[in-house]
Amino acid sequence: MRILFYGQSITQQDWWQDVVKDLKQRFPNADLIVENRAIGGFYAPILIRPSEHDLYPFYPDLLIFHVYGGDEDYEAIIANVRRRTASEILLHSDHIDWMPTGNSDDPNSVNRYEWHNTHSTKWLPELADKYGCEIAEIREPWRRYLKDNRLQPKQLLSDGIHLNAWGNFLLAALIKPHLRYNPNSPQAQQQDLVKTYTVGSDVKWQDGKLVLEFEGNRIDAIADKTFNGEAISARIAIDGKKPSEFPELYSITRPSVSLGVAWPAILQVSSQKPLIVEDWKAVITEINSDASKFKFDVVGSKTGYDGSGTNDKMFVSNSGRVLIEPRNWWLQNACEYSKKPTPKGFEIAWQVRPMFVDSYVPPKIADSSLEYPTTLAQNLSNSKHVLEIIPETNGTVPIQAIRVYRPPYIPSP
Repeated sequence: MRILFYGQSITQQDWWQDVVKDLKQRFPNADLIVENRAIGGFYAPILIRPSEHDLYPFYPDLLIFHVYGGDEDYEAIIANVRRRTASEILLHSDHIDWMPTGNSDDPNSVNRYEWHNTHSTKWLPELADKYGCEIAEIREPWRRYLKDNRLQPKQLLSDGIHLNAWGNFLLAALIKPHLRYNPNSPQAQQQDLVKTYTVGSDVKWQDGKLVLEFEGNRIDAIADKTFNGEAISARIAIDGKKPSEFPELYSITRPSVSLGVAWPAILQVSSQKPLIVEDWKAVITEINSDASKFKFDVVGSKTGYDGSGTNDKMFVSNSGRVLIEPRNWWLQNACEYSKKPTPKGFEIAWQVRPMFVDSYVPPKIADSSLEYPTTLAQNLSNSKHVLEIIPETNGTVPIQAIRVYRPPYIPSP
């Protein structure tokens, strides 16, 4: 099971590790793959851009999400998760960092406090209901906890907003009860988001190959752990083509960090032309002291030198495999925050990775208690497809099952 924590600096804090520890204790036989890809300081209108690298390609089974600011972009992120993954989603609302005293309170602080109240107890539950998400409403329980224990908000904080050890304990304690199966939840009632076809009963080898018609955007092969003979590999075809022939099955990783702060130096890299699997870098060739103006070269490990540009203009590389919008450069923001100038020669790296295999190679079974899935194709159009698995030589391809993932929402045309 793949679990992703995503959001801002609150999500980066220690409470998430307490939640994972609890899950491992309650489900000791679960094979949990957990990552926290939160980015401190990135509220929703900014976070939506690196989410293209961080969130959808990871394709979590469970997303635990919290972010501040920008209701429109917040909703757009959740809508994208629903259109592009079959993930279950847990949203949690905002903790309390300040409460009015009733005695000459600053009007701006009061307005901010009321905005978070409305956002947490009205807007967010409505969003969760709209997209079939679990909602952990943190704000009211947090208020009761403060009242019952005669505490001030600052006693659970390390500064004006971030949690101290006590605050981390409380947030984890409020999240944990929501990570249990609820048969009455909207997500539980949406059938066939993930469907497993057992080879030999649900789908069979016929005429020397295995063929499955399916609907969804991701398909995995589950290895047969009981097979003891000599296993052979097999060619994969989706709709009569190699998976590598689908441009949408390539993902771009988050670009490397800026100098002095763990922010990506480029928020989002995209492309105009089909990608190939390779490593990329942008090399700063000229730059002023505050990184407001600079020039750069772009080089691919297979493409080679692919063009030069400046940060104030849209950049499309010679091959069309790299596109960078001016607004997505983050070096100046990092320089302002860290007070560390970016030097000439500074390199920013990212990779293009496959979300497919053209050939299924049976994995070595090192632990028979684990499941061994191989993603054959991910990020297909969320529609009907035909899978073909064709043995490359005579023998047995040890596949126990085929698993199909179908996001609940179809993208608008």
